[in-house]
Amino acid sequence: MVSIDDFKKFDLRVGEVLSADPLEGSDKLFVLQVDLGGRQIQLVAGLRGHYTEDEIVGKKIVVIVNLDPATIRGVESQGMLLAAVDGADVSLLTIDKDVSVGSKVM
Repeated sequence: MVSIDDFKKFDLRVGEVLSADPLEGSDKLFVLQVDLGGRQIQLVAGLRGHYTEDEIVGKKIVVIVNLDPATIRGVESQGMLLAAVDGADVSLLTIDKDVSVGSKVM
């Protein structure tokens, strides 16, 4: 269990995927450029095989933006997107209304 104070430490924001490029040498990873409304970040995400580039670009997703950067296969990932995993199925957490990128998720 975590306290509400621990949960509040996560900065969850709405981001819009601007591009999704396959990571060279990997059959599972994309390098995503994500607009957070005022700044852009790069994420490395294991979504290949679940989504095509065309299916991801333009989606508004939920991103944790205050994680320490991680280097994955030599590429810096500056946050983490949220997705549901059910066995072999992966589904991005997306926004169902037209809210501004950068909006806080609570």
